[in-house]
Amino acid sequence: MFRAPIAEAAAPSSSRPQSQLSLPARLQRNPGERALSWRMPYGAHCNISTRIKTMARDRLSADEVSELESLRARLNQQLRLATVPTEYAGQRVSKANDCPECPGDEYHPSQGWRPQPHHLSKDQLWSRIREEAQQDAASEPALASNLYSTILAHPNIEKSMAFLLANKLSSPTMLGMQLMRLIQDVYEDDQEVMEACLADLQAVYDRDPACDRYTQAILYFKGFQAVQSYRIAHWLWQKGRKALALALQSRISEVFHVDIHPAAEIGRGIMIDHATGVVIGETAVVGDNVSMLHHVTLGGSGTGRGVRHPTIGHGVLLGAGVTVLGAVMVGAGSKVGAGSVVVSDIPCHSVAVGVPARIIKRDIIKEPVKDMDQCVDFVLNYDI
Repeated sequence: MFRAPIAEAAAPSSSRPQSQLSLPARLQRNPGERALSWRMPYGAHCNISTRIKTMARDRLSADEVSELESLRARLNQQLRLATVPTEYAGQRVSKANDCPECPGDEYHPSQGWRPQPHHLSKDQLWSRIREEAQQDAASEPALASNLYSTILAHPNIEKSMAFLLANKLSSPTMLGMQLMRLIQDVYEDDQEVMEACLADLQAVYDRDPACDRYTQAILYFKGFQAVQSYRIAHWLWQKGRKALALALQSRISEVFHVDIHPAAEIGRGIMIDHATGVVIGETAVVGDNVSMLHHVTLGGSGTGRGVRHPTIGHGVLLGAGVTVLGAVMVGAGSKVGAGSVVVSDIPCHSVAVGVPARIIKRDIIKEPVKDMDQCVDFVLNYDI
């Protein structure tokens, strides 16, 4: 799959300094340069009714490609707006960013995924997972067989995840052994898929107060399992194996009640808490460090071609039941309150709530995904 760099955006007018980070390469895409979508040639035995139909995003005219590039440039502009207060010559660049608790070199989730000092390496993480499984098997013998077959019998996390996902997704017509071999092949072919899995696992452990063991997320949190299953389907989609990717998507929806189109672009460090009813459409883009709760919908608008779904920036928190419709953008580091309906762009580092959602705070200093607080910042005036 060919990907072209995003057009440079004009410098935004904002009180916040620009970060030097740009949109990660895995989120850069130009559907005008996707793998060729083939059609049956015209001829004596072929008319328009027999032409092979391509997916909506593959049927782009030159004008639509230009519009898409413009949209991606706007996303690039939004994701460049970092929360980090910086210093120049010993003085703050912007008084609006003055935050004594945030030193200039501190990392912020709205800058995109970055491993943190407290994060475990892959080998350390696998050792920790095995230790937790052994402890649980010793304390609860009824779980020993399950823990052994899922974790303790495997030499590495790739084979453990392949076994777990294959058993979750298998059906009478999609055999578990075939799926396990397929998932193992994906992990062997593309290390980024496993790296994203580990980032997601760290994100769940960091942000979900109900998660105090890594084995909890791997074995019992269907939001984590659904995202990892999506990553397998997305790899198949990128390889041109769209029929199998769509079949896997259907099975993921049945098993986890999470419907993510395999063509959607999703970054690293994703947490979907509870997960039931989450829908992410075909042309949606989700940045790094995004947290969302159950019944979140990133839906399309209209039947036109090109981008029809939302773009969610790095470090965004989407509360329970949030619906974002159409080719709108939710800027990096923003928070959308539970039950809100977003139908227009939300700038970076803002708080929005309501139907339709309206912006009630701008230039927030706190990163929403750090505290995962769905209530604070929404009530401006309160009388008893």
